[in-house]
Amino acid sequence: MALATCLVLATGLATGFSSTAQAQTFRFTGFDVQGNERVSDSAILTYAGITPGAVVSGAQVNDALQRIQNSGLFEEVTIEPRGTTLVIAVREYPTINRISIEGNDRLDDDALLPTLQSTPRRTYSPSVAEQDANAIAEAYRVAGRLTATVTPRIIRRSDNRVDLVFEVAEGRVVETERISFVGNRAYSDRRLRRVLESTQAGLFRAIIRRDTFISERIALDRQLLTDFYQDRGYVDFQILSVTPELARGRDAYFVTFNIREGQSFEIGAVTARSEIEGVDADAYQAAIALRAGQTYSPRLIDNTITRLENLATQQGLRFVRVEPVITRNDAARTLDVEFVISRGERVFVERIDIEGNATTLDRVIRRQFTTVEGDPFDPRAIRQAAERLRATGFFADVQVDGRPGTAADQVIVDVDVEEQPTGSLGFSASFSTDTGVGLAVNFSESNFLGRGQALAFSFNTTDGSRALDFNFTEPQFMARDLSLNLRLFYSETSSQNRNFDTLDIGLRGGLGFPVSEFGRLNVYAGVEQNEISNVGGVSPIIAADEGSRLAAYVGGQYSYDTRDRGIDPTRGVRLQFGTEYAGLGGDAEYLRATFLGIAEQQIMREEVTLRASFEAGAIEALSGNTRSSDRFFLSSRQMRGFEPNGLGPRDGNDALGGNYMAVARFEAAFPLGLPDEYGISGGAFYDVGTVWGLDDTAGSSGVVDDSLIWRQTIGLSVFWDTAIGPLRFNFSHPLAFETYDLTREFDLTIEARF
Repeated sequence: MALATCLVLATGLATGFSSTAQAQTFRFTGFDVQGNERVSDSAILTYAGITPGAVVSGAQVNDALQRIQNSGLFEEVTIEPRGTTLVIAVREYPTINRISIEGNDRLDDDALLPTLQSTPRRTYSPSVAEQDANAIAEAYRVAGRLTATVTPRIIRRSDNRVDLVFEVAEGRVVETERISFVGNRAYSDRRLRRVLESTQAGLFRAIIRRDTFISERIALDRQLLTDFYQDRGYVDFQILSVTPELARGRDAYFVTFNIREGQSFEIGAVTARSEIEGVDADAYQAAIALRAGQTYSPRLIDNTITRLENLATQQGLRFVRVEPVITRNDAARTLDVEFVISRGERVFVERIDIEGNATTLDRVIRRQFTTVEGDPFDPRAIRQAAERLRATGFFADVQVDGRPGTAADQVIVDVDVEEQPTGSLGFSASFSTDTGVGLAVNFSESNFLGRGQALAFSFNTTDGSRALDFNFTEPQFMARDLSLNLRLFYSETSSQNRNFDTLDIGLRGGLGFPVSEFGRLNVYAGVEQNEISNVGGVSPIIAADEGSRLAAYVGGQYSYDTRDRGIDPTRGVRLQFGTEYAGLGGDAEYLRATFLGIAEQQIMREEVTLRASFEAGAIEALSGNTRSSDRFFLSSRQMRGFEPNGLGPRDGNDALGGNYMAVARFEAAFPLGLPDEYGISGGAFYDVGTVWGLDDTAGSSGVVDDSLIWRQTIGLSVFWDTAIGPLRFNFSHPLAFETYDLTREFDLTIEARF
């Protein structure tokens, strides 16, 4: 919009205005302000800055005009001297009647309107409208549409009102067409792309949006790549440059990482030395878990420093600093590490300031800090708290910094977080020729009401079975590293591999706490009501269980887990031992023991993942016989290639389960040679397992075979990482099975997040 500004001076001449205006002087004793409705006369005269009765030049009158115009309140300003009266005529900017955005298909109004400064019923400002147009264009840029343009326009209405319209030309999405690496020898381009947050455009680019080019993501990719290499001993790793090149058609980027790997180093000699009088270094040496020959990693060094500082705290020492001194041996490609225990600065934490948490409570964030106000300031403990905050999954970004406090020995810790959605909704489907389609819905919220509590609900249904499960977890019960878990469940079956109905309702509560660096113990107690009905025509072994039974039990479970350690870990182990005793009340009395072991290892330059898992269980009735609801039944997840309850002792069509269970699963996941941006990889598996053993083997047609008979299955899997979640297709072929077993050759699972 063109704005008119007019200055008319009473010189009597239209020509030679500039020189005349400079020589002309005025003395105004009166002011006549015209055209203003919302802005007062006094405010306009203040902007003008001319004192009544004072002698002013033509240049000063012109300056008054400019000041009124630059106030941003008026669309047009005219100043005209009339004798001793200065006439100031203004036309105010119109009021915004309504704001609309047109042409925006990819981003809706709800996403764009909150970014605007202009609002209805406020004065229209061209400069603010331009800023709003830039804000909309920035939103499109973040969404990958770098060519989007936004033009603000006004439509005049009556009563000095306007409609403000932002016309959007969205343009095309600018994708990351190709991510390539120069200088990598140890790891392939495909392996390194899996480290990055950015991804390439693929076959399904119309529905997959993570391939959109966002320049800010490059900084994160640089850090992820650096952490990946350094965690594998490449201490000299460098990213020489990252070059994003825009395609000629301005619709795609080609991103090239130019890197220098260097050599991978191992840990050499590891020693501890004390510079504090009276502190014995031998005790610290014994606490070091590092061993010569391990691949060097900053993570291992940090973990060791934490161990030694914790030991100093246990010994009652304060302001102790542990510094690693690294001695490099290039010939052997080893790094000798000496941990020096010395006195640190006497600096205290004055306070911890938290910002950005609109939903999450302050106490949820503070409990990740082992440091509180008044404690000695430990930079390493602060960094570890920041890592724990990131690990909660509550925040998209966490920044923790220290700044000087009100005294020289005080530090203020600033915590700035950016929250993100913490809920998930999962859908899964399975198919078999016998039971048809099975469906499941799972909902979970890991930060319920911002309290850091976990809430989960699941519903599963197949042909003849339904199950509901509700879980609640408080991870910091009584403000301690003590988790409280409550579970309520309900399940019923009517025909799935069985000719009778079952109903289970139960409530269980438990407490969990750490017992070592990788170990955790959970203890629990619960009560369960189990009912078996409609048993006509079934096995007498099951018929003996007809009726309702109440069981009250207690149990414990110890778990040891080294997975998810470090940057994109290449190996890990999980061990889990459990035992349960029923007999505190009710009708049941038994003793149950279970074991689960999982190990993972990446080989062939981390292109192939090997996974092995072992599962076993045993139950012993302390009075009478075990009940079918207590015995073990292998699910299709535990033993692929078979229906749920599809293998083991069987009396006619009735699956009886077993007092003992054992299964081993071996799996390899590998690339299929397809472009990795498609998200499709493959796998192969071999499962061997069975259930066996009954207290009563007198079946309807003789003695039931409950002997130990191993079943075996081989198969192939296809993994597809899609926009709606990871899909897994399993194609199974049982190798060893009994004629009465029920087999399954295909199943599919899918999970989606919101």
